[in-house]
Amino acid sequence: MLTYNSNLKKLALPEYGRNIQQMVDHCLTIEDRTERNRCAHTIVQKMATLFPQLRAEADYQHKLWDHLAIMSDFKLDVDYPYDDVISEANLETRPDRIEYKLEPIAYRHYGKLIERMIERAGQYPEGDERDALVMLIANHMKKLIYQINNEVVDDAKIFKDLAYYSHGAIRLNPETHRLHEYQVVKPAQPAGKKKKKK
Repeated sequence: MLTYNSNLKKLALPEYGRNIQQMVDHCLTIEDRTERNRCAHTIVQKMATLFPQLRAEADYQHKLWDHLAIMSDFKLDVDYPYDDVISEANLETRPDRIEYKLEPIAYRHYGKLIERMIERAGQYPEGDERDALVMLIANHMKKLIYQINNEVVDDAKIFKDLAYYSHGAIRLNPETHRLHEYQVVKPAQPAGKKKKKK
């Protein structure tokens, strides 16, 4: 009668397949330590041939030995080539919690990056470079408003927001400064079904 894989024990790392798992299980039964070490090295070589793309990683050998330890349920007593091979205790360790700092955003449609860019632009010395940077930021702000409002966006509104964000350091006059005009392009309508010729 056939033995189905569903009746066999669950694989610790299914990506290596049942044959590699059976090699590991066999290695656990070898009593001679030298022979067991030789068997473990052979298994790691076979694992490497299954995933040649791992060789591009810096510590791929270390990863393979970690996988061997996991597949043996940490019971394989061999001379590992690395001192810090994974153990059962640190298998489920979680990274340290990252504390997120939430900062209020005055106008959410602009986002936090625009706020920081305006703040930096306000610190620039007067000159052509600052003027060019301010105009780039203002045009980008106008594009961002178009994403939430398809109607005509007034340049004066953008200039007012710039002055607000920069605490008055950046002031543009709508009569002397013009922003790009953007048009909202509607998505193309799908073509209707073609009638079949009779």
